Formats: sequence, structure tokens, C-alpha cells
Amino acid sequence: MRAVLYSLAVTPSSYIKATGRPGLAAAAAVSLAISLAALTLSVLLPMPACAAADAAGAPTASGSALAPPPGERLGSVEFAESCAPAVHASFNRGVALLHDFWYDEAQPQFELIVKADPACAMAHWGIALSLFHQIWDRPSDAVMARAWQEMQAAEAHPAKTRREREYVAAASDFFRPDQRDYQARIESYAAAMGELHGRYPRDVDAGAFYALALLAAESPDDTSLKQERKALDVLRPLYVRYPDNPGVVHYIIHACDTPSLAAQGLAAANHYGEIAASGPHAVHMPGHIFSRLGMWQADIDSQVASIAASHAAEARHMSGSMDQLHSDDFLMYAYLQSGQDAHAKAVLADVAGALDHFEAMPDMSDHYMTGMFPYYRAKFPIFYGLEMRDWQATAALEPIKKAPPDTQLLTQWARAIADGHLHQPQRARADLAAYDALLDDVKKGKRAYLAGGTRVRIDRAEMLAWIAFAEDDPVAAVKHMREAADLQDEVGQGEVDIPAREMLGDILLDLKQPRDALLEYQKALQLSPGRFNGLFNAGRAAEAAGDNAAAGEFYAALLKNTDDGRDSARPELVHARAFVSSMRLASQ
Repeated sequence: MRAVLYSLAVTPSSYIKATGRPGLAAAAAVSLAISLAALTLSVLLPMPACAAADAAGAPTASGSALAPPPGERLGSVEFAESCAPAVHASFNRGVALLHDFWYDEAQPQFELIVKADPACAMAHWGIALSLFHQIWDRPSDAVMARAWQEMQAAEAHPAKTRREREYVAAASDFFRPDQRDYQARIESYAAAMGELHGRYPRDVDAGAFYALALLAAESPDDTSLKQERKALDVLRPLYVRYPDNPGVVHYIIHACDTPSLAAQGLAAANHYGEIAASGPHAVHMPGHIFSRLGMWQADIDSQVASIAASHAAEARHMSGSMDQLHSDDFLMYAYLQSGQDAHAKAVLADVAGALDHFEAMPDMSDHYMTGMFPYYRAKFPIFYGLEMRDWQATAALEPIKKAPPDTQLLTQWARAIADGHLHQPQRARADLAAYDALLDDVKKGKRAYLAGGTRVRIDRAEMLAWIAFAEDDPVAAVKHMREAADLQDEVGQGEVDIPAREMLGDILLDLKQPRDALLEYQKALQLSPGRFNGLFNAGRAAEAAGDNAAAGEFYAALLKNTDDGRDSARPELVHARAFVSSMRLASQ
């Protein structure tokens, strides 16, 4: 699994009023209406008796404004703790918020519990876990210090049960100040949670938190998917018994968020948005599987519903407005794959306005999300240009100077691909040189671990391939791109990414080797089904190889995915329609 970065919730602000989002309104009005209807329906569904975290109007520790609104759905949690009975429902809600990665709501929920019951050790544990964003990022020194304070407070009022004390001990060991690096800490934490899960197999949340720790403990250079499979071994039996627990369902999706495992996460993906319809990130998460499986309309519906959940949360004076940046990332990608080009362009424009608004907010200077703004500002135009195969525009993109070096790497990678396609070897070499200089800066910083990860190895191999292609060195071009593709096939491509094996097909096709190109496109489509460029270029390769039947199948699949190209003027769809039409005429 790659190190993955997500956008999170921030201090409430009216995103709709700030940006208007005219593009989304025009592009997805129908989908939004459908999704809002589905969201309303899921909110009103009957709830299990044990769904304490779902209970309408469940009391919080003090009956404050943090009490959940009627019909709130975060998933079903029943966490046994020895705190005051009056805070039990609030504690369940806090754990559900942790499982849904709604950390900006979980932290104040647990802080409220501390005020109502200062002796509740597990509330301090909850605050510390709210600061610990596993699989998203590694905690900063400031976060470690704050979380350690909470764990000291928890230990000052020992919990009444051994099980609770083991939860506290596992987290305390992670946050305790010493010389261990992150990897040693997270592996120790995962081992402790595994022991806790083993001693209390009926504690579904212990199992869920153990599985999450296993995913977080995967090193950046691991290519085995061992941690994902181990997590699934923990989660599958729990899902049978506790299908509405948000942690179980959520972490199954994350464990399966790689091409070779994606199909195993489809049941969880179909279910998560139903049980946790109030959580913007929860409603978004099914798209991780839908995207992997080429289920573009399901992905679109999921993201539009997530954005609606963000707006609904904001209307309730809750955080959530920036979850939609991550949803927009998936939304634009799905629109591009399904040929809804105007919708994709509208999202691109809307995101730029949203980022302007967020960056201007006065209370964002010390928020952990601020580092993600340059990332999204860079990423959206990059992937729009690459997917639309607009090499000139992509090659002209400039890195965001104030962005962290690991974010600037993305722009240099994209420029090298574009310059390779444009047969500009000197510019492509310059892109690689700039990339390597930035990589040196990454190695000197707090995120040095990224420099040794599989993502960097894949990206550099892709860049070397396009440089060789631009320099008319076909042997080296194929060699480097095959290295990238083979490694990417092992670990899985990013959620919104260009398959290296598809690029290998592109190189072979340009080298007039259509049969070899077709084989690579077919492999790429097995791992990344339904991609627009993969289907079209597979059709081109089959056509050039004289296999008109196969070409017709690929073009027909492309036309099916794009509703016969109704919403796109791309020349690829013009060619596909003409070819399929001629095949039909020939068969009559």
C-alpha cells in the first residue's frame, strides 16, 4: 500500500456560499438529487436496537450542541466502558466517529465526555486516537506530545477493567517519548492490539482497531500485500457477525483498496454508505472499490452523495466541508473515464475556487490540512491533462513553489510523461533532474520515508521510460516501463492514477508493435477495468494488429461506458463509433 493522503474535515464554513459550485450544480444535478434521496432514505431506515451510536437524539455528556441530530447514522457501535452511565451513548458515538475517520468531530465528542466524567480514562484514550490518523499520515512531534498528555491523564485515573487498561497501555506505548522511530512504534502498537483482540475476541472494536493498525504498520517499500491480507483475515469473520460496525466495514474497504483485492471489498462498499450515511468520508469510501472495478456511475453517485453529506453536516454546524476535496478527486476521475467531459471540467474549476476560499480562511494556519491544499491544487490539473492526453498543457504546468517537495514531485513526474509524448528529450531530462533534486529535499525532511517507497520507484522508472522514448531508444523505453508496470502490478496503482502497464502499451503501440501493445492493454484492463484510454488504445492496438473483432469489442465497451459518447467531443469516441458502425454494416 502506498502512503495515501486524504482531505479531512475543518472548521465549518459555507462551502456552497463561498464557491457557488456552479459547475457541480450543472454537471450533476440529477445525480445529486438521486443521492440526496438515497441519503434521506438511509437516514430514515430502521436501526438495530444495539445501534447506540445511531440513536436519534442520543444524549451527549452534557446535552450540549454536540448531541447528534435526529436520524444521524454513523454505524452501529456498542463499546463497553466503565465510565459514568450518562456518557455511554456519547462514548459509542465517539468510537463510531473514530471508525468513520471523522476526527474533527470525534475529538470534541471525547473532550465533552471528559468534562462530564473527569475520571473516564477511556475518554482521554479517545482524544489521543482522534489525533492519530492511521494510514493517512504520521503524527507530528506536536501531535505526539499532545496525545502523550492525554495518555498520561488516562493513566492517572486507571480504568476499572483490565480490557480498558490494555487499550490505554497499547496507545500509551505508541505515544510515549523515546528514541524509537515511527515504524517501530506502529509495529509495537499493532502487536499490542493483536494481543488485545486475541484476549477479547467478542470485542468487535478491538478487532477493527487491530486491523487498522496492521494496515498502518505496512512499510512504504512493502510489495507483498501481506498486511492487507492479514487485516482481511481479522475483519472477514467480524463482518459476518457485526456487518453494521463502521470500523469493520470501513477497514475492509481500505484493506481491499488495491486492484488484486478490490472485488473482495465490493460487499462492504455497497453497505458502508447505507450504515454511515451521515459521515462524508464514510459515504465517499465505497468509491475506492467502485473506481477499482470500473463501476463509474456507482463511483459518481457515491462521491456526489458524499458532497451532499458534507453540506448537510455543515448545515448542522459540524465539520466536513473539506472532505469533498477528496470526493471531487474521485468524481473528476470517474467523469473522465465515463466521457462526461464537461462535468469533469466543471469539477476542475470548482475545486480551484474552493481552494482559494480555504486558503483564505483565517483559522487554517495551524490546521493539519493546510499541507494538502498545494497537493490538490497541483493534482487536479495534472490528471485532467494526462487523462485528456493534452500533452502541451501538461508539459507547461509549473510546480507550486510553496508546496512541500513531495507535492512538487507530482508535477515533475507529469511533465516528464508529457515531454516524452512530445518527443522533447532535453525537457524530459530536465524534468527528471528537477524531480531528483526535490527527492533529495524530501530525504532531508520529516517525510523522508516517502523517498524509499514504491511510489518513487515506479514514478522514476516511468520517467526514465519516457525519456528513452523521446530519445528514440525503444529498448530502454520498454525496459524501464516494464519495470514500473511489474512493480505497480505487485503493490497496486494509486486510487486516482495512470496504470504503468497502460503506458507500456502506449509506448509499444507508438513503436508499431500493436500485438505486444494489445497484450499489455489487456493486462492493464484486468487490473484497472473500464478506463477510457485503456479501452480506446486497446481497440487501436487490436485494429492495427488486424483483429477487428477484438477492436470492435473494446470500442463497444468504451461506447457503453460513455453512453455512446453523448457528453464528449473527444476524437477517440468519433473513431470508436465509426468503427463499430462499419462492423455492424459489414455483418449485415
